[in-house]
Amino acid sequence: MYAFVLERMREAGMKAAIVSTGADNAHAPAKRAYEKVGFSGPVPSVEYHIKL
Repeated sequence: MYAFVLERMREAGMKAAIVSTGADNAHAPAKRAYEKVGFSGPVPSVEYHIKL
């Protein structure tokens, strides 16, 4: 599924894809799946939130 979607994105001219998941062990399967299709990381980032 990932390979199919990534190929469609390449065909559409997209240059990058970003995925995110949690950092705890419960998200290990997602991390393995992303790495298996070629995603690398993590890339340091900052998220800002505000309580409304």
